[in-house]
Amino acid sequence: MTNPSDLPVSGNDPANIKLLKAALDSSISGIIITDNTQFDNPIIYCNKAFEKLSGYSREEVIGRNCRFLQGNERDQEARGAIRRAVQKGEPITVELRNYRKSGELFWNELYISPIKGEKDQITHFIGVQNDITRRKNAEENLIYERDLVEQKIQERTRELNENREYLDSVIQTIRQGLLVLDPEFKVISANHFFLKTFKVEQRDTIGRSLYELGNGQWNIEQLRTLLEQILPTSNPVLDFEVDHEFPHIGRKLMLLNAHRIELEGDFKDRILLAIEDITEIRASEVRKDDFLSVSSHELKTPLTTIKGYNQAILRLLPADVNPKIHSMVSKSARQVDRLHNIITSLLEMSRIQSGKLVLDFEPIDLNVMVGELLDEFRESHSSHVLSLQGQISAMVPGDESQIAQVIQNLITNAIKYSPDAREIKVILSEVSNYAKISVTDFGLGISMEDQKMIFDRFFRGSTIQKHFPGMGIGLYICSQIIKQHGGTLWVDSEPGKGATFSFTLPLDKEKKND
Repeated sequence: MTNPSDLPVSGNDPANIKLLKAALDSSISGIIITDNTQFDNPIIYCNKAFEKLSGYSREEVIGRNCRFLQGNERDQEARGAIRRAVQKGEPITVELRNYRKSGELFWNELYISPIKGEKDQITHFIGVQNDITRRKNAEENLIYERDLVEQKIQERTRELNENREYLDSVIQTIRQGLLVLDPEFKVISANHFFLKTFKVEQRDTIGRSLYELGNGQWNIEQLRTLLEQILPTSNPVLDFEVDHEFPHIGRKLMLLNAHRIELEGDFKDRILLAIEDITEIRASEVRKDDFLSVSSHELKTPLTTIKGYNQAILRLLPADVNPKIHSMVSKSARQVDRLHNIITSLLEMSRIQSGKLVLDFEPIDLNVMVGELLDEFRESHSSHVLSLQGQISAMVPGDESQIAQVIQNLITNAIKYSPDAREIKVILSEVSNYAKISVTDFGLGISMEDQKMIFDRFFRGSTIQKHFPGMGIGLYICSQIIKQHGGTLWVDSEPGKGATFSFTLPLDKEKKND
């Protein structure tokens, strides 16, 4: 390369300096300059190509020693060669494993050249860097393919040869970590997503026992239980959760799915292991739930105060007050009540998510409970006709306030989503050793697609979202309450033909844990 002293610049002419900077910034190679006269040889300049290569901005780079690009891999042989060359003031070219700001591995071809001052002392070093990851991967792939061909010739049968291409094409296109294991749990194949997610290389993975990967990082008790105890008795194993602290990449929460591979109706003793990293997803959910919980608690205190003041204002208003003022205060009180109900629902959801929902089981007479609830609705919703059919002969164990909340929510929804149909039916019955309650309306109905997600948190159907306000957590709360009672909540509906929401409750307390 051209020595910087040969460049057509002299002195501190701003025009020449600007020209030199423009020339360096136009380079497709990453270029850095370090100051050898300062402690730890810090970076004092980097061009735009280096910022693009490393993912770091100039502000994040200046002042640091370039060793930070190696992350935790400070023991690479190339680093020793660099150290010796710097001490001797000699140029050197090496290949290093570096990491971008995102944590992504890349191979760096680094050329280092010393710059000497007037007294023949080395004042600076120039480093020119190029991403040679593709070339290195190609070399590794050539080595891997050569070894694989030899291994196939010696060890693999004709049947495995016929199916390898198909299996590889499947696992390489799926956006999850996928491994194919042999009966001894040795890795036959690993897709790119697995290698990238867990920061391992193909040559250190293929042919090795799963438990030996990463110096034993995958020797996980939960994983052994899945592969050695559960999988042999069940095919497949779905959504098996594993929480593990990896020494080099930190804690990972993983969702594992394991299948024995079946070809032509026979099990070929191959295991397909799908590994989904849900660490960030779960952490995001926890942060969101914590935020909702804290926010709801913080909002409830001032809201209670506002509600109290509003009630006091209504009591203190003089009899001859302007009717508009009385109407405005009354409307304000209703909106405060609505906001209070929303916050209460968020707190209830937060308790469910954190496992802090406590149920107080006692015998419940559902006939009496449902009858009283319907009487209350009839008084406040004269626009609809609410009828009660059937009865339940036995007391049902459960938390009375929680079950009442479920029934209230279902009836409220039935009224809300059937504005043009007056009839609402509530039916009580016994099915086997379960009590069953159904709430039927003749309103808008629910599409099959929406029915699949209607009990998910924050889900609201597209049609409903346009015409009716709400947060989409009421049915989620109802489904979780019924689930914790040992029952099931479901919906039957067709668009334009109304909907029937039904749930069951065990008639005996022991049944709730089945």
